Amino acid sequence: MQESDKAPVITVDGPSGSGKGTLAQLLAQHLGWHYLDSGALYRVLALAANHQGITLSNQEDLGSLVQNLDVQFASDSARALIRVFLDGVDVSDIIRSEDCGNIASKIAVLPKIREILLVWQRDFHKAPGLVTDGRDMGTVVFPEAVLKIFLTANSQERAKRRYKQLKEKGIEANLCLLEREIAERDERDYKRDNAPLKQANDAIILDSTKLAIEDIFQQVLLWLPDKLQVYKGQPKAFNTEG
Repeated sequence: MQESDKAPVITVDGPSGSGKGTLAQLLAQHLGWHYLDSGALYRVLALAANHQGITLSNQEDLGSLVQNLDVQFASDSARALIRVFLDGVDVSDIIRSEDCGNIASKIAVLPKIREILLVWQRDFHKAPGLVTDGRDMGTVVFPEAVLKIFLTANSQERAKRRYKQLKEKGIEANLCLLEREIAERDERDYKRDNAPLKQANDAIILDSTKLAIEDIFQQVLLWLPDKLQVYKGQPKAFNTEG
């Protein structure tokens, strides 16, 4: 039996700006589990493709690029965040740009690339457990997940959050433009033919529009013991205390 066969998975899906990444990172660090930011994989691919001059219409070269990417996630205790490394270089901030996000959203509709990334994403499933966030984690990538959360928020609130993040980094931003870009990204994600953004039938839906991320985190911790009791022995890092 492979070590992943006994490792539980928690998925956090939702649209851009809903807070799913922050929630998933908090859970992964709290539990001492592995973490996968599936959106970061698409963003890293977008960054690498741009650097190498590969166009989105060239799925063959994009597919080859995916299979040779060296991407790692590492905890940054100083920032209480998980950083993303490409070929050993921290690209966490670069891939969070709006341009990179928009390219990544367009790459995400390409069937061949999604098929290759599906295998790659499942390789992150290892003991003692995995927390992952994205748009199809609970529906396509890890349908066997022990706990599936679909985190959402209205588009205006999501645009405000993104605007605040950019301003805090000293990046100029236009709130109206951000709202339009988020709406366009939602349109692509919800309506794409391959693995569209939607909640799994057994997912718990949480609206974060008026909730602080800490409140959502504490609520999820209350659900964990019941969800994990199906496993014969909880991982040593499991702890529901705040």
